[in-house]
Amino acid sequence: MEKRVVVKISELTSKHKISLRELSRLSDVRHAALSELANGKRESISFSHIVKIAEALNIEDIREIIDLIDVTEKD
Repeated sequence: MEKRVVVKISELTSKHKISLRELSRLSDVRHAALSELANGKRESISFSHIVKIAEALNIEDIREIIDLIDVTEKD
């Protein structure tokens, strides 16, 4: 089974009760990049962005930011 890394931007903004724009401001990660991640339009994120998001939201556990999921095959 194929696995994929998912960045949980929407979950983070809901949990921390902030907007995407506010997360962008706090983390110094471009709003467009965060939006693309939230909408599944971007498949990669740099480690430096993960660190910036973690620092902005005081996150200690990287699993709050990213997840590894099984990808179901589509015919």
